[in-house]
Amino acid sequence: MTTPAITVESLTKTFHTGHSSGAVTALDAVTLTVESGSCLAVVGESGSGKTTLARIIVGLETSDSGTVRVAGHPVAAKANRRELRRRARQIQMVFQDPQSSLNRRLPVQTAVDEVLRAHTSLDRAARRARCIELFAQVGLEPHQLGALPGELSGGQRQRVAIARALAADPAVIVLDESVAALDVTVQAQILALLTELRQSRGLTYLFITHDLSVVQMIADQVVVMRRGSIVERGSTAEVLTNPQHPYTQLLLECAPRPGWKPQRGVIRALREEITS
Repeated sequence: MTTPAITVESLTKTFHTGHSSGAVTALDAVTLTVESGSCLAVVGESGSGKTTLARIIVGLETSDSGTVRVAGHPVAAKANRRELRRRARQIQMVFQDPQSSLNRRLPVQTAVDEVLRAHTSLDRAARRARCIELFAQVGLEPHQLGALPGELSGGQRQRVAIARALAADPAVIVLDESVAALDVTVQAQILALLTELRQSRGLTYLFITHDLSVVQMIADQVVVMRRGSIVERGSTAEVLTNPQHPYTQLLLECAPRPGWKPQRGVIRALREEITS
């Protein structure tokens, strides 16, 4: 039996606000599995807990209780340098805003090169050749290696971020709202790129998004989160065509699509559902 790429069991996380209200439960006994080679989309509005879940899975935050395993290996709350290096070769993360995660004063090649220096024994010439290869895989040209982040478009910067994640040769990539800041045309291009990379490299994706309209383009399975809990889960086709939970139904009503026009009553209902 194949070991799942990601296994999350009874994960909880509470943030203390410092106000009289006390604490906010970001995750409430969340359990899920991502099979190797698949793409699971985690959908929910801001505050649903989806980004906290992603950050705990990659080890950027710790949970209050519960367990996370990546390829069967536990994601420890405290890890030494050797463990962090091993984990980085298993799982990488692509964030929503590559501009903030790229040094605006350095050529974008530097972001990819530093990963290669950390995780390979390649010399300088071989690393440059590998950077060119990775740029080609994500649809960038060799001359763009020397560009500063501000000289590239948003879609190009996101391609650099994907190349950086691929440089560690991970089996799993977590994508946190990775197309949310892009226009619809560029979104489609990046989603097509991600799909091609998953097929050609056998990657596993955890795709974090608030937008159900992009889920059908990339995900095999979907979980819907609200207030730190999973309220619905199933195949992408099942969830998008026959949603069972009222919250999922409201999210679908508000998802942009051809000919879609915002309906004040639906949007008001969603806002009330989120804030109630």
